[in-house]
Amino acid sequence: MPKFAYVALAPDGAQTRGVQDSPTLAAARMALVRQQLRVTKIEAKKGWGQLELTQARIRPADLMHLSRQLSAFLRAGIPILDAIRVLAEENDRSAVRRVLSSLGEDLRSGLTLSEAIDKHPKDFPDWYRGILRSAELTGKLDTVLDQLSAYIERDVEARRKIQNAMLYPAIVFVMAICTIVVLSVFVLPKFEDFFASLDAKLPLPTRMLLGGTRFMGKWWWLIVGVMAVVALVAFGLSRTTPGRYAWHQVLLKIPVVGEAVRYSKIERFTRLLASMVDAGVPLPQAMEVSTSSLNNLVFERALTRVREAMLRGEGLAQPISSTGLFPGIAAQMIRVGEDTGTLDAQLEVAAKFYERELDFKIAKVTTIIEPVVITVMGGMVGFVAVALVSAMYGIFRTANLG
Repeated sequence: MPKFAYVALAPDGAQTRGVQDSPTLAAARMALVRQQLRVTKIEAKKGWGQLELTQARIRPADLMHLSRQLSAFLRAGIPILDAIRVLAEENDRSAVRRVLSSLGEDLRSGLTLSEAIDKHPKDFPDWYRGILRSAELTGKLDTVLDQLSAYIERDVEARRKIQNAMLYPAIVFVMAICTIVVLSVFVLPKFEDFFASLDAKLPLPTRMLLGGTRFMGKWWWLIVGVMAVVALVAFGLSRTTPGRYAWHQVLLKIPVVGEAVRYSKIERFTRLLASMVDAGVPLPQAMEVSTSSLNNLVFERALTRVREAMLRGEGLAQPISSTGLFPGIAAQMIRVGEDTGTLDAQLEVAAKFYERELDFKIAKVTTIIEPVVITVMGGMVGFVAVALVSAMYGIFRTANLG
């Protein structure tokens, strides 16, 4: 039976610790309540076979559901401590239970929700924590949590579309590689032996393929070493600011993919900025949080300059237009919002517009990925087939000449 370690207060106020055997966490808590113990902390006790080598993190899908459920509890008037306790007990993922238990302890110690969440930067993104801080100040925590859930859901759905689009090409890629290896290692060498016995020369495609497989067979350790060095250098550069900035620049310039990335950043920026302005967050603070959420140094540096220009009194539309990253229609919508005093509404319109554009761009990317991968793999398999057929044709020709 599962064991649950607990910390509780006895009726006389003394703190007690122990282990409760129960089928579920809720059953363990009820058993302790019947013993007149007030539970302050309870969690599953892991045996040696259940110890995790690395601590699991909250996934985007978990964060989406957690935000939506917490919003529903708060809207129903349930205290946040009770909401977090119930969510921790009902969740089946250890990472979520771990974080929620920690949040509950911090809230009981007097911290606010945003302060408690700030202690888990690996589980909650910077932009998520920044928006929660602003939501607490404006008293619209339930509304903002619901908006965050909707945004994360769109992000998760976009990733899922790309993953689904890559599934079939990935299967084709694996099958093509297996086919090439089998033909190159087991079939073509037989032709080579046969041609050698006839003192004949293999066709050029066959010789090229055999030469390539021999090189990889002889120097595989060098190839693996070079690939490992390149991967380590790339990883090291990605940890530096100049390296990340260069990569983000390249990413924005890749045909088709770059457009999808750019529109995703614009959609995120306008939607988060609209939500925060609508919640009453001061525009400079809203700009700072929205900018830090983009995870793209090209956009972050450009929008930091926009914020500085806005603080100098230059407005928002003109500095954004001068970055060259935002299409003209985005700057026009923002200018209309500034002139009419409806910036939050215009930002929301812009966010919805670029959401539709982003869906179109993602569909375009996923539509292109599949035929490109299949074409490349088809070319590789086709080359192997040509090498094989050329060798067979050479055998027939040699036999006829003989």
